Amino acid sequence: MSAIPSSILASDRAAINRANSQHSTGPRTDPGKQRSSLNALRHGLTAASPVLPSEDPAAYDSHRRQFFDEYQPANATESQLVQELADTSWRLNRIPLLEARLISGEDSLAILDAHRLLSNLGIQSHRLSRQFQKTLATLRDLQADRRLHERRQLKDAAALLELHKHKQQPWHPSDHGFVFSKEEVERHSELLMRQNEARHIAYCRFELAPQLQSHLASAAGA
Repeated sequence: MSAIPSSILASDRAAINRANSQHSTGPRTDPGKQRSSLNALRHGLTAASPVLPSEDPAAYDSHRRQFFDEYQPANATESQLVQELADTSWRLNRIPLLEARLISGEDSLAILDAHRLLSNLGIQSHRLSRQFQKTLATLRDLQADRRLHERRQLKDAAALLELHKHKQQPWHPSDHGFVFSKEEVERHSELLMRQNEARHIAYCRFELAPQLQSHLASAAGA
C-alpha cells in the first residue's frame, strides 16, 4: 500500500478543523447571548482585573483609597495585602447587584439558568468572604509585629539619647543604625518620662493605703 502524501493529510486536517469551528462559534440565540453576557459578569469575580468594563473606574479608585487611608500600609508587603482587601471587597460588593438582576428577571433567563447562576454567586460570595478575612488577619498580624518592633526600637533609641544627654555628648539615631529622626526619638523619650511619672502618681493615688497617702502628703508639705 502506497503512503498518503503529507500534503493531502495536512489539507484534510485543515478541512476538519474548519468544519469543527462551525460548531463552536459561541451562542447564537438571544437567550444564549444573555447567558454568555451574565457568565462574563460572574467570571469577573475571579478575573485578574477587579473592575469590569461596565463599572466606574473612578468609583473603584475612591473605594481603593478608603482602604489605603484606613490601614496606612508602611511597606510593599502591607500595600499588597491592602490592595487585595480592596479588590476582594469590590468583588463582594458586586454580588448583591448581580443577584438582584437575576431575581428581577432583568436578563430574561430561564428559571433553571437563574437558579444555577444564583447558586454559583453564593459559592463565590463565601469564597471571597473567606479570602477577605484571611487577608485581613494576615495584614493585622504583620502590622502588629511591625509596630511592636518600632516601639522597642524607639524605646532603645530614647534610652541612648538620654544617656548621651547625661554625658553631655552629641548623638544622632543614625549613629546606632536607627531609622528614626532625632525629633521622633526626643518626642518618644518625653512620652516615656511622662508615662513613668503618671504611673508613679497613679500608684500613690490608687494603690497605697489611705494612711500612707496622708503620710506622703504631709512629708511633701513639710
